[in-house]
Amino acid sequence: MARVSFKKYEGLGNDFIIADLAPDPLPPGAVQWLCDRHFGIGADGVLLVGPPTSPGAAATMIVLNADGSRPEMCGNGIRCVALHLAEGGSKQIPTFASRRAGSQELELVIDTDAGPRSCKVRGSEIEVGMGQLVDLGPVEIPVGGRTHRFSRISSGNPHAITFEPYDQDAIDEIGPRVSVSPVFPKGTNVEFARLADDGAIDLVVWERGVGRTLACGTGACATVGAACLARQRSFDEFVEVHLPGGKLRISVTRDSLFATLRGPARLVFEGEMTIP
Repeated sequence: MARVSFKKYEGLGNDFIIADLAPDPLPPGAVQWLCDRHFGIGADGVLLVGPPTSPGAAATMIVLNADGSRPEMCGNGIRCVALHLAEGGSKQIPTFASRRAGSQELELVIDTDAGPRSCKVRGSEIEVGMGQLVDLGPVEIPVGGRTHRFSRISSGNPHAITFEPYDQDAIDEIGPRVSVSPVFPKGTNVEFARLADDGAIDLVVWERGVGRTLACGTGACATVGAACLARQRSFDEFVEVHLPGGKLRISVTRDSLFATLRGPARLVFEGEMTIP
């Protein structure tokens, strides 16, 4: 059994266990056990922090969902890792905190499975350059005797977005079935969005490998991108996205569909865990 130091962070209630990447991989079932809210620490996922893989980056982030799957990117997770690094939380990046000490705004690049992502840390608020969105076109999926229409947007990981009205029971029925539809060979996150009269977007996300979450950063970016492409929101302006866990602000450029995300992150607690 291995004993490992960890820190628990949350971004809009989307919570993560952050630990340094170890030389040996986690044993089978370890992620599921750690994320279990009754028998483990409890989290939506585990974020492993290791040395950078690209020039100029500060670190690498590996995301493991609560079911053990490895998604390409996590918008709430990367904010937590950026704050973790800015506060000198990783033993694998020993010079980072001192090199950045005294600055009001900390800038760093974090490598992910979706590519490098630039971050700016201003206290507990973090801005992330989320990269270029890719419009994969509409799709129709039959579920429960009805055809459901979605926009497909990649923000480093896949998303299916609808602006049609769904109640909470329908989200719990449709979300998991669309998430594993054969249309998406690697699965997809599913976004149920409502365009609010004040210009904001209300959003509930069924996240691949997790289920309902309080927030999803990549999903918020994909949803704003879909709204802009549908001419329901404006490019090059920050749009407020209301998720069950709180608010994110997203901007998407017209020329390249580059998404920028702004939102909070917070250290919840830290400790040591014994992995069987």
